[in-house]
Amino acid sequence: MSEHTRRQVLRTAAVAAGLAAAQTVVAPVAAGGSFPPGGAAGDCPPPIGPVTVRPTDVRYEELVQGRNKRYTASPDYVRVVGSTSQVVQAVHDAVRAGQRVVVRGGGHCLSDFVDNPAVRVIIDLAGMTQVYFDPARNAFAVEAGATLAELYRRLFFGWGVTVPAGWCAMVGVGGHIAGGGYGVLSREYGLVADHLEAVEVVVADRLGRVRSVVATRDPADPHHDLWWAHTGGGGGNFGIVTRYWLRTPGVRGNDPGTLLPPAPAKTLDYSCAWPWEGMDEQKFARLVRNHSRWCEENAAPGLASSRLYGGLDLNRRQTGAHMLIGQVFGPDAEQLLDDFIAALSDGVGAPQDVRKDWKPWMTAVEGSADDSQKVRFRMKSGYLRSRFTETQISTIYRLLTEPGNEGLLVGNVGLSTYGGKINTVPSTATATAHRNAVIGLTYLAAWTDPALDAAHDAWLRDFYHQVYADTGGVPHPLDGAYINYPDNDLADPAINRSGVPWSTLYYRDNYPRLQRVKAQYDPLDVFHHALAVRPA
Repeated sequence: MSEHTRRQVLRTAAVAAGLAAAQTVVAPVAAGGSFPPGGAAGDCPPPIGPVTVRPTDVRYEELVQGRNKRYTASPDYVRVVGSTSQVVQAVHDAVRAGQRVVVRGGGHCLSDFVDNPAVRVIIDLAGMTQVYFDPARNAFAVEAGATLAELYRRLFFGWGVTVPAGWCAMVGVGGHIAGGGYGVLSREYGLVADHLEAVEVVVADRLGRVRSVVATRDPADPHHDLWWAHTGGGGGNFGIVTRYWLRTPGVRGNDPGTLLPPAPAKTLDYSCAWPWEGMDEQKFARLVRNHSRWCEENAAPGLASSRLYGGLDLNRRQTGAHMLIGQVFGPDAEQLLDDFIAALSDGVGAPQDVRKDWKPWMTAVEGSADDSQKVRFRMKSGYLRSRFTETQISTIYRLLTEPGNEGLLVGNVGLSTYGGKINTVPSTATATAHRNAVIGLTYLAAWTDPALDAAHDAWLRDFYHQVYADTGGVPHPLDGAYINYPDNDLADPAINRSGVPWSTLYYRDNYPRLQRVKAQYDPLDVFHHALAVRPA
């Protein structure tokens, strides 16, 4: 029996046995959490939905494709929802009909977890975008259909605060927070999941009964493990998140303006380039070492340099140059940036096209919101606890300078500054186990021609394998990978020849606890995908 067939039989049998007794159960939202503060419930317009969009509907095409044009779903219908109770009903309907159901928030999943031919029902959270202060929980409530742009904007203009979430403002909070959530402010303030106070999740029990559960940071909460699973356990694993509550741990008082990190008044955006012209292997290696050395020397928490984020993209020769891009804030921002660029330039030469631009905080955030260019892409990830080996640097140089691969718009390795406040949290305190990295890595290929999918997939797969040739084609298990950049190859033993399971690469020793949470809250495995947590 195949794994898919086994799951389907398990769910169908259990649901059939329990439907006679099963009822749709809606857990009440906490007092003060059903509408923004300062007004009565009647002041709020009714929510969007529920709307059922089928293939003949003019909205269908728009709702079955995410940001990655490689993947398109073909569900029986899309249910657009505007409230937790609507999500409960939508999951109930899908479970009762034996249909595979998934959720879409911002649509940025890098794999085919949502846009998959096997999916029969997509629950779209487009109607759940509220961000408000909830006095009952003394925390900021964020509905899971909101984008980071909406989150940043409302937190800033409402209370002058922010969260250390991702740079791409059009990403949806639903999956971003559940996977940990890393951004340009994370070295100073930690991951966004480190500020998670509570989470509301729609789950299905072993009789097919559907309900919403609120799980909190409080260790005495009977649902505490479900909260823990959403601090880095990844999206689409345990149920459908409908709402998060955010508050920095350890803060006191009830002034909303003090319960999350203060937003910078302004930030210094910057970029510069080191051209391939005139860059030999020695200079290339020096640039990589310089960046890595800076990351190693500036990974401790509490340093002024924690306010600087820098991403170095090592691009294919055909691109023309290697790019450094980032942000820094604070009164000494210009000096921090000058020192950073000087450290990277040592023995390499000064960069070209240096741009420094002071921007108000929201202007800087909104500048990253342009998501109009939809391309086909593939991404892989990794962390580094220390620099690449000399063999790895030589391999990267060789692969980036090879000719061919026409039609590949982007092919690069990205090295991002990491550490700082992130690494002050014990590896088991949250589901995010990687708390000793100094560099975050991405491996990216992007193109537009569907006919080149296989060729460019193979290029990136081979690139990754060669960089990690000494560890079976994948990162060392103590380095690992980032679940918000999911890579199905890691679960394929024909590609991952390391003998290290994909679950260890993403979760290390936290995986067994995630499995127990899965078994408790999704025993029928209703919510699953290629890299889903398996029930214990």
